[in-house]
Amino acid sequence: MKSSMLLVTFALAVTSSVTQAHGDAKHQETATSPQEQTPWGIAGHAGPTVRTVSIIMTDTMRFAPDDIPVKQGETVRFVLRNEGRMLHEMVIGTKASLEKHAALMRRFPDMEHGEPYMAHVAKSESAEIVWHFNRAGEFSFACLIPGHYEGGMVGRITVRP
Repeated sequence: MKSSMLLVTFALAVTSSVTQAHGDAKHQETATSPQEQTPWGIAGHAGPTVRTVSIIMTDTMRFAPDDIPVKQGETVRFVLRNEGRMLHEMVIGTKASLEKHAALMRRFPDMEHGEPYMAHVAKSESAEIVWHFNRAGEFSFACLIPGHYEGGMVGRITVRP
């Protein structure tokens, strides 16, 4: 019991800046997290020079498209449309960060979080992520709902200088 409580306390500490939860409920949009530089970029701002990329999510555990080229310095508005019957999400990161987050999600499937590089999309709904890619490299995006990542719901973002 004591070790369970310690594990729950640790999980809550890891997710202390949380604003959204997994589940079937529609998530409330919030912007309480300050902009933070990540290895794959920083939260962007919508504007006239932002490129829009539409992504479809399906219950076959796929994103379409699943390979997105980006120029370093570009801000992209990802418009996510869930055409499936279950909740999906898009989380941008490095392969290592996504694998770590996926493992945590398997242990705590109702974990709450809401970083600007992730969006939860209920069935038949849409959501957006606006992201500024200020670092070159190959990054990933995935649905980290338990079973979805393992089912192949992943994609690639290649940021070229």
